[in-house]
Amino acid sequence: MEEPAGAATVSRGSRVPRPSGAPREAGGPRDAEQRREQMLRAALEVIAERGYADTRISDVAERTGTSPALVIYYFKTRDQLLTEAIRYSEDTWYAEYLRRTENLPTAADRLAELVANACLPGSDGEPPSYWLMWLDLWALSPRSPGAAAIRQKSDERWRAAIRSVVLAGQDAGEFAQVNADDFTITLAAVLDGLAVQIGVEDSEVPPTRAFELAMKFAAGQLGFDWKPAAKRARKRTR
Repeated sequence: MEEPAGAATVSRGSRVPRPSGAPREAGGPRDAEQRREQMLRAALEVIAERGYADTRISDVAERTGTSPALVIYYFKTRDQLLTEAIRYSEDTWYAEYLRRTENLPTAADRLAELVANACLPGSDGEPPSYWLMWLDLWALSPRSPGAAAIRQKSDERWRAAIRSVVLAGQDAGEFAQVNADDFTITLAAVLDGLAVQIGVEDSEVPPTRAFELAMKFAAGQLGFDWKPAAKRARKRTR
C-alpha cells in the first residue's frame, strides 16, 4: 500500500478523530498516549538507522509490534509521523535542558549546560547514529520543502535558546556587551559544524573536545572565565 505524503501541520498534542473502520485499541487515553510516544521513539530510531527519506510507516509498525493501519490512525501520513517524531525529540531535549538548568546560579553555567547538551553523548548510551539523523535532515532540506520546514523551525528554536542565555548574562553583567544576535548565529554555526564531525566520528573531534572548543570560543567572545570540569554525560536528543 502506498503511503500518503504531504507536509504535517498538527502539533504533538493534537488528536486525530477516529474515522469509521479505524482499528480499535484496549485501554484509555493514557494507554493511547503511551502507544503514540512509543511510535514516535520508534520513528526516531528508524530515521537514525535508515535516513529520513527511507523511513516507512511499515518500519515503525514492525518495530512497535502494531499494524501500519494503527500508525496511520495516529499520524495520518508518513510526513506527519516523521515531523512529530523530530518535534518530540526536540521537546524532550529542551525539557531536559530546562530541568538541568533551573537551579544553576549563573548564565555562564546555563550556557555551558546548553553546549554540553548539544555536544556530549547521552548518559543512557545514546548511539552516535542520532547525530546522523540531523545530518540527514540537513542534507535533505534543500530538496524537500517538508524537511526544510522542520529544519527552519528547529534552528529558530535553537537560536532562541542561545540568545536567551546570552541576553540574561549581559543583563546580569556576566557577559560582554557583544551583539547578541551575531554571537548567537555564530555559536549556533560553530556547534552545527562540530556536530558534523561528531556525526561522522572524526577521531580528532570527539564529543568532549567539541564541547571544550565550543566553550573556549564562547568564553573568549563573551569575556568570562571557563575551565573544563570533570567528565559529564548528557541525555541529548537534538
